[in-house]
Amino acid sequence: MFRVIRKEVLNPTVVLMEVEAPLVAKSAKAGQFIILRATDEGERIPLTIADYDREKGTITIIFQIVGATTNQLNQLAEGDYICDFVGPLGRPSEVEGFKKVAVIGGGVGCAIAYPTAKALKENGVEVHSIVGFRNRDLVILEDEFKAVSDKFIIMTDDGSYGEKGLVTDALRKLVESGEEYDRVIAIGPLVMMKFVAILTKEFDIKTVVSMNPIMIDGTGMCGGCRLTVGGEMKFACVDGPDFDGHLVDFDEVIRRSGMYKEAQRHKYEESCNLLKGGNTNG
Repeated sequence: MFRVIRKEVLNPTVVLMEVEAPLVAKSAKAGQFIILRATDEGERIPLTIADYDREKGTITIIFQIVGATTNQLNQLAEGDYICDFVGPLGRPSEVEGFKKVAVIGGGVGCAIAYPTAKALKENGVEVHSIVGFRNRDLVILEDEFKAVSDKFIIMTDDGSYGEKGLVTDALRKLVESGEEYDRVIAIGPLVMMKFVAILTKEFDIKTVVSMNPIMIDGTGMCGGCRLTVGGEMKFACVDGPDFDGHLVDFDEVIRRSGMYKEAQRHKYEESCNLLKGGNTNG
């Protein structure tokens, strides 16, 4: 069992939890993830490691309340316990050997982009961070990004905060103004990552995207997280989650992700009904 030692609501649908998991914290690196079960009858879901503290022995996770398990997880309070918390899994992000990197985060994907930006900064890289949200109310991790970024830009779809527009608008402006990046790292909604990759291909900038499809076991055995990269089948859990954004078949991934939306909605509604009835198991 893994104790929740801190819980913070970042916006109406996104929650941060700091969890006591010393063995995971001991070897965790930016870009890796854990797989958890909120209860002993719950399903397994992957969540990227948003931060870690080796001295305290804690792992920070940030999740959006969209399905049954994240709904169950949100019911836990500080002092409560998560049933299973396994990791770190996946390959760490490459954060060494660069001079200047642009980190692009979209929505809750900023929770994944932040630890990468932090690790890059710790390795002496000049970091330019661009984060995008639908509106001001959904902004998360602004102060954290500012602390690890040499240049920081917030974009909102409706212009209610920062600059109005898309993250690709800001990235294009920077590149066309003369900024030269060794690498662009994009993490967020699939459509956002797709169009960042289209833009960077135009300027021949190597681009890495973080792929987080449906996962079950996290070992490559189930095949649920398969995707096509450069014409070859890869598994996000063991081959990734980072991949060359110019080689990912985004259209295929987008089609596959859409297959589960109705089931996800159904399980979320079912979990809400169970919780209203006082049953928090499963």
